[in-house]
Amino acid sequence: MKQGVLTDSEIRAMIDSGTIAASLPFKDGQVQPASLDLRLGHRAYRVRASFLTGKDRTVADRLTDFTMHEIDLAAGAVLEKGCVYVVPLLERLSLPKGTTGAASAKSSIGRLDLLTRIITDFGHEFDRIPDGYDGALYVEVCPQSFSVIAKTGQMLNQIIFRRGQTVLNDNDLRALHAKSPIVSGDAVISGGLGFSVDLKPETGTLVGYRAKPHAGVIDLSKLAHYAPADYWEEVRTDTGWIILDPGAFYILVSREAIVIPPDHAAEMAPYIAMVGEFRVHYAGFFDPGFGWAEAGGAGSRGVLEVRCHEAPFVLEHGQIVGRLVYEKMTEIPQTLYGREIKSNYQGQGLKLSKHFRTP
Repeated sequence: MKQGVLTDSEIRAMIDSGTIAASLPFKDGQVQPASLDLRLGHRAYRVRASFLTGKDRTVADRLTDFTMHEIDLAAGAVLEKGCVYVVPLLERLSLPKGTTGAASAKSSIGRLDLLTRIITDFGHEFDRIPDGYDGALYVEVCPQSFSVIAKTGQMLNQIIFRRGQTVLNDNDLRALHAKSPIVSGDAVISGGLGFSVDLKPETGTLVGYRAKPHAGVIDLSKLAHYAPADYWEEVRTDTGWIILDPGAFYILVSREAIVIPPDHAAEMAPYIAMVGEFRVHYAGFFDPGFGWAEAGGAGSRGVLEVRCHEAPFVLEHGQIVGRLVYEKMTEIPQTLYGREIKSNYQGQGLKLSKHFRTP
């Protein structure tokens, strides 16, 4: 069988065969070009602390140790800022040998500074589903900036499936860029495609947003509903640099326009400590077709979710802040991001999550 990230048609075949199962029928649109959206189950468990299970324990074992109280999500419930919750998902897996999974928060969830990570039975890592895993899936939810209202069936996370070796090495990535440019301007390729921050916009001085520390609750079901000014402070500069405050959360944008060709996907690599006293907050997936001109994505830039750590840090225009790791697909998906499916962020620049009205 061909190695690579599995496509939408292969994911549907996994559903048909029972490799991916669910306690409620799957919904239209749940299968994306290279991923499956995962749904919150019926109850949330408020726990004392985040945890991993380790090789000898299940999530149920750990919930027995750490649960403080249970919350019914059927009608929607508030998950409070600064608290940790574990929610069993509606989906479960029975992966064949040779197939692994990787999960991340969906774009809108990361932009709300909502920390969500998949955990499994006998697991050593967040967001990684081991080869041949057979069992339930759970999501840890920890709102960082805003309390949220969550409900059964909502999709906060997505999962991709990999078969064999999928990642392009730097030589292959350079060849891909030479064949079909994957980034505007010069490609900085080292352990993936480097991308930098834009602090010199073509017009105006608005370069980002900073989360307000004492904002109200956000109902995850309400789209284009909230006034940005109630939750965010504008970040402006005419100097080409800003100072990040410790503990603050920022929405910024990459200087480069990024392209994911139809036969590839990409993952934002985890933070590397050497680049500074901050991190680009949540790793995330980029679907085949993101930024691709023929799918309506010319000029799509990466939105950066940034949190500063212990010391104030000067972030300058053009500073490398992260990298994209490109992966090959097993084949071109039936649907592409921004073409056959509605995509909120195709062709994007600086943009808040879809829960907010356009400023």
